[in-house]
Amino acid sequence: MLRLIPPAMHRLLYRAADRGRTAWWRLTKPALQGVAVIATDLQGQLLLIRLSYGSGGWNVPTGGVGKNEQPDVAARRELQEETGCDAHSLKLIGIQEDVLFGAENTVHVFAAKVSGMPRADMREVIDARFFPMHSLPEPLTKTTRRRLALWAEHSKQG
Repeated sequence: MLRLIPPAMHRLLYRAADRGRTAWWRLTKPALQGVAVIATDLQGQLLLIRLSYGSGGWNVPTGGVGKNEQPDVAARRELQEETGCDAHSLKLIGIQEDVLFGAENTVHVFAAKVSGMPRADMREVIDARFFPMHSLPEPLTKTTRRRLALWAEHSKQG
């Protein structure tokens, strides 16, 4: 049913919903659970997305964990929803604590190899592509930089 809404209108609705969610978090300060997926293809290129709302910076695919949903299931779901790619060899590499507009957010960070070519839905996600690690786009969001630092540290250890 939501696909009947034209993409431009859908993007406006996402921006309005994001502002409403931000205000709600500032007011209620809920405890949130989230996931982030550092996804690479077989050539080692990093999958990044840009959302139609927020800062406009490049992000790794992220999202919330639903009620009674396991973080690994949420990570696979978010990756599929935001990029159309399927995760293979999904592995938890760490947990990071963030504060989003006053709300505590516990983020389970996963690494995965992915198959398929990413595609943006032009509603929530306006760009989704692979980038070589030596040539990442700017601006990367602060949280994406933190996730990549965790990934780099994890890669050194394993």
